Amino acid sequence: MGFVILLLLLGIFRRKIMMSLSAIIIFVMLSLPIVSNFLVGELEKNYTLFSVNKLKKADVVVVLSGMVRTIQGDDGLYYEFGEAVDRIQAGINIIKSNKANLMILTRGKMPWSVGVPEGEFLAKFAIENGISSKNIALTREVQNTDDEAKAIKEMLQSTDGTMILVTSAFHMPRAMRVFENQGLDVTPYPVDFLKGAGKLDVLDFFPTAAAFSRSNFFVREIIGRLYYSLKY
Repeated sequence: MGFVILLLLLGIFRRKIMMSLSAIIIFVMLSLPIVSNFLVGELEKNYTLFSVNKLKKADVVVVLSGMVRTIQGDDGLYYEFGEAVDRIQAGINIIKSNKANLMILTRGKMPWSVGVPEGEFLAKFAIENGISSKNIALTREVQNTDDEAKAIKEMLQSTDGTMILVTSAFHMPRAMRVFENQGLDVTPYPVDFLKGAGKLDVLDFFPTAAAFSRSNFFVREIIGRLYYSLKY
């Protein structure tokens, strides 16, 4: 959005019709569901959803944060799941299926966040859903994927153990890069796929705000991947 607005303003102030027209064309193209669905599919193209039963047993399962939002209620703070709730559900299923003995949750918390770190809420949720507290461990507070990988390495006595990594499919390539950089033996278990199965219809060729939001999401994720590619 910022790039489109900047291009449009430059076109207006410099009186460049083609520059302004290019901004409008980019905006319209990225607002088409057929385009945004393709872009999201590109983020997820290296992974497919599969049953927990197909996983080989590992020492631990790591569930990355990024699925909870804090809500201000009448009598205090509440916590609600976002779309990525599949992450914690997968972690619970993996423990219940005896594919790992320990679930590591990360205490994700940004400087501007309020309430408890995400992992603490998720631990309570897992316990309420039948997971014993002795099968759950929490990292120190972390702010991003890089922090999560480093914190988990700090917790483990060695990097010789095996690990199942649970996160959203679009986020998995970036997560795998930083975890493997820490020398961890990781098996990916992608969930929270954004591109669903379905056929094209006429509405896919009409601009929508939701489609533009997904295209914007694609750009942000690509920037994140580029950053970690340069860092590691």
